[in-house]
Amino acid sequence: MYSSFRPELHERSLAYLKTIRKYLDGLISKEELDELRSNQLMSVLEYVKKGSQFYKERLKDISCIKVGTELDQYISQLPYTTKDDLRKARETISSQRLSDAWVYYETTGTTGPATPCPRNEEDSLVNNAFLALQYENIFQKENGSHIVGVMGPTELHSTGDTFEDVFRSLGHTVVKMWPRSPVVGLHRVIRLIKELKITALVCTPAVASEIVKHGIKNGVDVKRLGVEVILVLGELITPNRLRNLGTAWGAKIYNCMYASQETSILAAANQNNELETIPLNNYYELLNPFTDEKLSIGEKSVSGELVVTHLYKGHKPLIRYRTGDMLKSRLSNKSGSWIIEPIGRVKDILTINNQKVYAFDLENLIFEELEHCYEYFVEIDSDGLNDSLSIILEECKELEDKKLLGLIEKKLVEKLDVKVNINVGNVGNLIGTGAMVSWKAARIKDNRENAVNSERKVALDIALKRVEV
Repeated sequence: MYSSFRPELHERSLAYLKTIRKYLDGLISKEELDELRSNQLMSVLEYVKKGSQFYKERLKDISCIKVGTELDQYISQLPYTTKDDLRKARETISSQRLSDAWVYYETTGTTGPATPCPRNEEDSLVNNAFLALQYENIFQKENGSHIVGVMGPTELHSTGDTFEDVFRSLGHTVVKMWPRSPVVGLHRVIRLIKELKITALVCTPAVASEIVKHGIKNGVDVKRLGVEVILVLGELITPNRLRNLGTAWGAKIYNCMYASQETSILAAANQNNELETIPLNNYYELLNPFTDEKLSIGEKSVSGELVVTHLYKGHKPLIRYRTGDMLKSRLSNKSGSWIIEPIGRVKDILTINNQKVYAFDLENLIFEELEHCYEYFVEIDSDGLNDSLSIILEECKELEDKKLLGLIEKKLVEKLDVKVNINVGNVGNLIGTGAMVSWKAARIKDNRENAVNSERKVALDIALKRVEV
C-alpha cells in the first residue's frame, strides 16, 4: 500500500528486482559483477563520508576512485569497523537522520550496550527482495501456498517485520505469534497452529524445541499438527542437530538465514538447504581472527572471521565491519557468491587441553550418532593438568541404549582428545537464551579457574525472568 504513495520507491524496487533476478539466474558474469560492485562501493563510500560523522573522520584519507577489477586490493586498504566502534559511535555512524528512516531497531544489549540499527527503505528493499526470491524457491518446492507462523520479537527487533513483508510479497498468510510474549505463550501457539492449520513456522531452534517439549508435557504430538516446513534462524545450529529437530516435528527444516541486527541479511537458504551469500548487496572477506591474514575462498571450505562491507545506501552502511562470527566458507556456483556455515563467534571458541574447539564441531559431534535427541548442555572441568567434559543430553527413548552413549563418548574422546562423561537428564532452561546472548552462554558452563562467565550470568538472568504461559 505504502508504495502507492511513493512512486519513486516502486520504480526503484522494480529496477533492483530485475537486477537481482538476473544475478540469481546466472546471467551476470564475474566481470560485470566486479564492475557493478566497484561502482556501488564508490557510491557508498562517498555517501558515508558525506553523511556519517564517524566515517567522515575514519575515511578522511581515503580517495573514492574507480577501481574496476582491483576491488579486492582497494578494499584491503580501508580501515576496519568493530563492534566497539558501533557501541561508542552510536547514532553518529548512521549516514542519515533518524527522520529519514522508516523504522528504528536496536541490538538486544545483552552482551554490551544496545546499538541503534535504524533502517531506511533501501535497507528493506534490497534485503527483503533477496529473501523473497530465495524463499520463493523453497516454498514452491514445499507444497506451494502456506499459512506461516512467525515467532520472533517485534519490539525493537526486525524479525517480525521482515518476515511479514517477505511472505506477504510471496502471497502467503502471516500469523505473528511471539511465544515469549506474556499475552501469547507456548500453549496459545500450539492452539493457533492447530486451529488455523498453520503449515510453516519461522523461529529460533530454541523456540522450535520448546514447543515440542511443551507439547509432550501437555499430551500434544507436534508431528500431528500439520506443520510441513520450518525456517530456523537467530542462533547456531549444526546439520546433525537440525536434522534431529526436523525429525521431532516430522517437517522439512531449513537453517534459513545468516544475519544480525547490525548487518541485516548476509546469507539465505537455497533449495539445497545451504546458506548462500549475496554479493550484489555486500562485499565479503574472511580473516584469520588471530593474525588478521586475509583468507582465499575456493572449492574447499576455509574457516575464518567474516568481515562485511555494505554495497547499498542503507541508513547505516558499514565499511569492513568485523562481525566477530566464524564461518566455514567455499565458493558457490553463482558468480562471487559463497556457501557458508556459521560455526560460532570468535569469542565462543573453546580451548580444551590446549586445543581450539569450535562451537559447531562440538555440537555436530554430539549429535552425529543420534536421530531423535536435539538438546544438550556441557560443563568443562579441570583437575589442574587435564580438562574434561560432562555432557547432559535431553531425555529421549534412543538414549536408553547404553552402547549408543558409549559410542558417542568414544567419538568425542577420539576427536577432541579429552575425557568425556555423558549423562541423560534435564538440560535446564538456559539453553533457550542462545539467540538473546550467545551459544557459549546458553550451552557451556566453564568451571575452570580463570574462566570468563560474564555472559552466562546475563543468560541466567534472562532465563529466570521468563515465565511459561
